[in-house]
Amino acid sequence: MSDLFLVRHGETEWSRSGRHTGWTDVPLTERGREEARRLVPLIRSHRIGAAFVSPLQRARETAELIGLHDVRIDSDLREWDYGGYEGVTTVEIQRDRPGWFLFDDGVAPGPPDHPGESPEQVGRRADQALAKVDAAFANTEGCVVVVAHGHFLRVLTARRLGLPPSSGALFQLATGTLCRLSTEHGRPVIAGWNIRPPE
Repeated sequence: MSDLFLVRHGETEWSRSGRHTGWTDVPLTERGREEARRLVPLIRSHRIGAAFVSPLQRARETAELIGLHDVRIDSDLREWDYGGYEGVTTVEIQRDRPGWFLFDDGVAPGPPDHPGESPEQVGRRADQALAKVDAAFANTEGCVVVVAHGHFLRVLTARRLGLPPSSGALFQLATGTLCRLSTEHGRPVIAGWNIRPPE
């Protein structure tokens, strides 16, 4: 099996300020666009067999800027539904819930169309996305690229490694970076994390 490349979208105003950005469709900043462009040589150095991208514009624009074509838009790749914590920073949440931690505690309920997700619910979406990735590996040659969001990709990595969704907490992930999941002796491993060419 070839490698699975994970790309977190470039910087947005909300990611820069630490606001939880789930369904809010904020654009990349100019710095975020430049972060994406810097990944082009890393992507071009590999044969890409398939590419999947979140439907949100920050991920779609990142995929375009790094030169991916024929991408498959997949709603399973959208960011964690933060419910009542959409647009709120961790510091603000912890004023009312001291010690709150997303990967352990989940989120407060939100509006009916965005009620929020538990770590386990995000993990189920990650499993569904990984099933599509594995199907792509079976039907194409080359690497598979997934362009999505920080917290979701951390959960997806945990699930790829056979860990519970809450173990996504172990994988800090910066904007505009590339990660490589591979195999060793038939088992999934992290072969590269938070890769970014020097500025």
